[in-house]
Amino acid sequence: MSQPYVGEIRMFGGNFEPNGWRFCNGRILPISENETLFQIIGTTYGGDGEQTFALPNLQSRIPIHQTNPGPPPGISHYIIGATGGVESVTLTTQQIPVHSHVAIGAAVTGDQTSLDNALPANSVTITPYLNTAPDAPFNPAAIGPAGGSQPHENMQPYLCVNFIISLFGLFPSQT
Repeated sequence: MSQPYVGEIRMFGGNFEPNGWRFCNGRILPISENETLFQIIGTTYGGDGEQTFALPNLQSRIPIHQTNPGPPPGISHYIIGATGGVESVTLTTQQIPVHSHVAIGAAVTGDQTSLDNALPANSVTITPYLNTAPDAPFNPAAIGPAGGSQPHENMQPYLCVNFIISLFGLFPSQT
Protein backbone atom coordinates (compact mmCIF):
# COMPACT_ATOMS: atom_id res chain seq x y z
CA MET A 1 0.00 0.00 0.00
CA SER A 2 1.19 3.50 -0.71
CA GLN A 3 1.67 5.88 2.21
CA PRO A 4 -1.87 6.97 3.21
CA TYR A 5 -3.01 10.31 4.53
CA VAL A 6 -4.09 10.32 8.18
CA GLY A 7 -7.88 9.91 8.05
CA GLU A 8 -7.89 8.41 4.56
CA ILE A 9 -10.70 5.88 4.08
CA ARG A 10 -10.23 2.87 1.81
CA MET A 11 -12.27 -0.15 0.85
CA PHE A 12 -10.68 -3.36 2.10
CA GLY A 13 -11.58 -6.93 1.16
CA GLY A 14 -10.18 -8.51 4.33
CA ASN A 15 -12.05 -9.36 7.52
CA PHE A 16 -9.37 -7.91 9.84
CA GLU A 17 -7.97 -4.45 10.59
CA PRO A 18 -4.53 -3.97 9.02
CA ASN A 19 -1.86 -2.49 11.29
CA GLY A 20 -2.39 1.29 11.59
CA TRP A 21 -5.97 1.13 10.30
CA ARG A 22 -9.36 0.76 11.99
CA PHE A 23 -12.73 -0.35 10.65
CA CYS A 24 -15.13 2.51 9.93
CA ASN A 25 -17.66 1.15 12.42
CA GLY A 26 -18.41 4.17 14.60
CA ARG A 27 -15.96 3.09 17.29
CA ILE A 28 -15.26 5.65 20.03
CA LEU A 29 -11.52 6.35 20.42
CA PRO A 30 -9.61 8.27 23.09
CA ILE A 31 -8.24 11.58 21.81
CA SER A 32 -5.08 11.14 23.90
CA GLU A 33 -4.06 8.05 21.88
CA ASN A 34 -5.13 9.38 18.46
CA GLU A 35 -4.40 13.12 18.49
CA THR A 36 -3.39 13.37 14.82
CA LEU A 37 -6.54 11.66 13.54
CA PHE A 38 -8.63 13.80 15.91
CA GLN A 39 -7.07 16.93 14.33
CA ILE A 40 -8.42 15.76 10.97
CA ILE A 41 -11.95 14.52 11.79
CA GLY A 42 -12.69 16.05 15.21
CA THR A 43 -16.18 15.17 16.46
CA THR A 44 -17.71 15.09 12.97
CA TYR A 45 -18.84 11.49 13.58
CA GLY A 46 -19.43 11.68 17.35
CA GLY A 47 -17.63 11.73 20.67
CA ASP A 48 -17.49 14.37 23.39
CA GLY A 49 -14.55 16.31 21.90
CA GLU A 50 -12.78 16.44 25.27
CA GLN A 51 -11.82 12.83 25.93
CA THR A 52 -13.23 10.94 22.93
CA PHE A 53 -14.14 11.11 19.26
CA ALA A 54 -15.82 8.61 16.94
CA LEU A 55 -14.75 7.00 13.71
CA PRO A 56 -17.15 7.21 10.77
CA ASN A 57 -19.71 4.39 10.77
CA LEU A 58 -19.99 2.96 7.26
CA GLN A 59 -21.66 -0.28 8.37
CA SER A 60 -24.67 -0.79 6.10
CA ARG A 61 -24.12 2.69 4.60
CA ILE A 62 -23.08 4.03 1.21
CA PRO A 63 -20.68 7.01 1.28
CA ILE A 64 -21.58 10.10 -0.73
CA HIS A 65 -19.47 13.19 -1.36
CA GLN A 66 -20.32 16.35 0.58
CA THR A 67 -21.63 19.26 -1.46
CA ASN A 68 -20.59 22.86 -1.17
CA PRO A 69 -23.16 25.33 0.15
CA GLY A 70 -25.49 26.46 -2.62
CA PRO A 71 -25.16 23.43 -4.91
CA PRO A 72 -26.51 23.75 -8.46
CA PRO A 73 -30.23 23.10 -9.07
CA GLY A 74 -31.17 19.43 -8.82
CA ILE A 75 -28.29 18.60 -6.46
CA SER A 76 -29.08 18.09 -2.78
CA HIS A 77 -26.90 19.68 -0.10
CA TYR A 78 -25.00 17.09 1.97
CA ILE A 79 -22.82 17.97 4.95
CA ILE A 80 -19.84 15.82 5.95
CA GLY A 81 -20.85 13.49 8.79
CA ALA A 82 -24.59 13.67 8.01
CA THR A 83 -26.52 10.41 7.64
CA GLY A 84 -29.74 9.57 5.86
CA GLY A 85 -31.72 7.01 3.93
CA VAL A 86 -33.52 3.84 4.98
CA GLU A 87 -33.18 0.17 4.08
CA SER A 88 -36.92 -0.46 3.65
CA VAL A 89 -39.88 1.73 2.73
CA THR A 90 -43.62 1.43 3.30
CA LEU A 91 -45.48 3.23 0.55
CA THR A 92 -48.67 5.12 1.35
CA THR A 93 -51.57 5.57 -1.05
CA GLN A 94 -50.45 9.17 -1.59
CA GLN A 95 -47.13 7.90 -3.01
CA ILE A 96 -48.71 5.55 -5.54
CA PRO A 97 -49.67 7.01 -8.94
CA VAL A 98 -53.36 7.11 -9.84
CA HIS A 99 -54.28 3.85 -11.52
CA SER A 100 -57.16 1.41 -11.97
CA HIS A 101 -57.60 -2.32 -11.74
CA VAL A 102 -59.56 -4.17 -14.43
CA ALA A 103 -62.48 -6.25 -13.19
CA ILE A 104 -62.48 -9.67 -14.81
CA GLY A 105 -65.58 -11.80 -15.10
CA ALA A 106 -67.21 -14.36 -17.36
CA ALA A 107 -70.73 -15.45 -18.26
CA VAL A 108 -71.50 -18.81 -16.64
CA THR A 109 -74.36 -21.25 -16.88
CA GLY A 110 -75.73 -22.63 -13.65
CA ASP A 111 -75.60 -26.32 -12.85
CA GLN A 112 -77.02 -26.57 -9.32
CA THR A 113 -80.53 -27.44 -8.15
CA SER A 114 -80.15 -25.58 -4.84
CA LEU A 115 -79.87 -21.78 -4.78
CA ASP A 116 -77.73 -21.76 -1.64
CA ASN A 117 -74.42 -20.08 -2.64
CA ALA A 118 -74.69 -21.40 -6.18
CA LEU A 119 -76.01 -20.53 -9.63
CA PRO A 120 -79.46 -21.89 -10.51
CA ALA A 121 -79.81 -24.86 -12.84
CA ASN A 122 -79.07 -24.75 -16.58
CA SER A 123 -81.98 -22.55 -17.58
CA VAL A 124 -80.30 -19.26 -16.49
CA THR A 125 -77.06 -17.61 -17.64
CA ILE A 126 -75.56 -15.08 -15.25
CA THR A 127 -73.38 -12.31 -16.70
CA PRO A 128 -70.82 -10.44 -14.61
CA TYR A 129 -71.69 -6.93 -15.85
CA LEU A 130 -74.81 -4.78 -15.53
CA ASN A 131 -76.02 -2.02 -17.80
CA THR A 132 -77.15 -0.04 -14.75
CA ALA A 133 -75.50 0.65 -11.42
CA PRO A 134 -76.17 -2.04 -8.79
CA ASP A 135 -78.48 -1.15 -5.92
CA ALA A 136 -76.52 -3.11 -3.31
CA PRO A 137 -72.93 -2.90 -2.06
CA PHE A 138 -70.39 -5.39 -3.33
CA ASN A 139 -69.40 -8.25 -1.08
CA PRO A 140 -65.96 -7.33 0.35
CA ALA A 141 -64.58 -10.61 -1.02
CA ALA A 142 -65.56 -9.49 -4.54
CA ILE A 143 -63.55 -6.28 -4.35
CA GLY A 144 -60.65 -7.34 -2.11
CA PRO A 145 -57.82 -4.91 -1.43
CA ALA A 146 -54.69 -4.75 -3.56
CA GLY A 147 -51.32 -4.37 -1.89
CA GLY A 148 -51.04 -4.46 1.87
CA SER A 149 -48.83 -1.57 3.01
CA GLN A 150 -45.93 -3.86 3.88
CA PRO A 151 -42.43 -2.42 3.67
CA HIS A 152 -40.33 -3.38 0.67
CA GLU A 153 -36.57 -3.46 0.31
CA ASN A 154 -35.08 -0.17 -0.80
CA MET A 155 -31.52 -1.30 -1.53
CA GLN A 156 -29.59 -1.33 -4.76
CA PRO A 157 -27.60 -4.48 -5.60
CA TYR A 158 -24.54 -4.59 -3.37
CA LEU A 159 -21.29 -6.34 -2.53
CA CYS A 160 -20.20 -6.13 1.08
CA VAL A 161 -16.62 -5.00 1.77
CA ASN A 162 -15.03 -3.31 4.77
CA PHE A 163 -14.09 0.34 4.97
CA ILE A 164 -10.96 1.18 6.95
CA ILE A 165 -9.55 4.52 8.10
CA SER A 166 -5.85 5.29 8.49
CA LEU A 167 -4.63 6.25 11.96
CA PHE A 168 -1.14 7.15 10.73
CA GLY A 169 0.54 8.47 7.61
CA LEU A 170 1.02 11.79 5.89
CA PHE A 171 -0.70 14.78 7.43
CA PRO A 172 -2.84 16.29 4.65
CA SER A 173 -1.99 19.90 3.79
CA GLN A 174 -4.82 22.32 3.01
CA THR A 175 -2.67 24.28 0.56
